[in-house]
Amino acid sequence: MDPKWDEDQPIYRQLRDRVVAMILEGVLADGDALPSVRNVAAEYRLNPLTVLKGYQELVDEGLVEKKRGRGMFVNSGARDNLLKAERQRFLDKEWPKVLATIDRLGLDANHLLDSEKSKNDSGAKND
Repeated sequence: MDPKWDEDQPIYRQLRDRVVAMILEGVLADGDALPSVRNVAAEYRLNPLTVLKGYQELVDEGLVEKKRGRGMFVNSGARDNLLKAERQRFLDKEWPKVLATIDRLGLDANHLLDSEKSKNDSGAKND
């Protein structure tokens, strides 16, 4: 986890987002234990209650399960659920902005795809 914190968002929320990113990227898989509250608090010089609050959000979202005396573990299917939610969020929030920009610039989908394909092809040749 990155030790730098953004001043515009609560640390517990940033911690939650970092764990979510670790799940999405496959760093944490189904059944994996999250780093202990105590270890995260010590490593990043955070109040343990701050770490616990971030972890509790993950529990509340059904992504993580508390096992009394053992710690917190990634729930089965957490990554799939996150991907589904992130895809829907993209389609609902980001995609309309992208479409508006494409429209405003007078671009068309075929031109964009061809442009991206030619970039990928030339990048593969340079490897």
